[in-house]
Amino acid sequence: MSTAYEDDVVAWADEQVALLRSGQWALLDIEHIAEEIEDMNISHRHQLGHRMAILMGHLLKWQYQPERRGASWIKTIREQRERIASLLKKMPSLRHLMDDPEWNQEIWADALSAAILQAGLSDLPEARPWSLEQVLALDYLPS
Repeated sequence: MSTAYEDDVVAWADEQVALLRSGQWALLDIEHIAEEIEDMNISHRHQLGHRMAILMGHLLKWQYQPERRGASWIKTIREQRERIASLLKKMPSLRHLMDDPEWNQEIWADALSAAILQAGLSDLPEARPWSLEQVLALDYLPS
């Protein structure tokens, strides 16, 4: 191995890929490969959570500020739903997170924070008022 993981992770990754493809198993940096795969999984989970929080924050703004509804909110809601659907299609194992009450509460707290900070909303529900199916449905908007 000519590039240390700590010195240049991109060059290191390129070398690891070349070693994998050429079957040079003994030269692989297994510990760091495992670490990178774990980090990748964490990153995908964070991406899903971030998109869900943005989506639900916008649904809150839509529901609680009807006078400010506009095309940009619709665009953001649609874009987040499409990207969430794409993530779940590519990585269906992420769907189990949506059944995790602790994960859902964390994401809901992020959505509430965004709605409070971005729109100055208050007196918002402590729990998500919509079903997961409604949140993800392409045509659903709360009234």
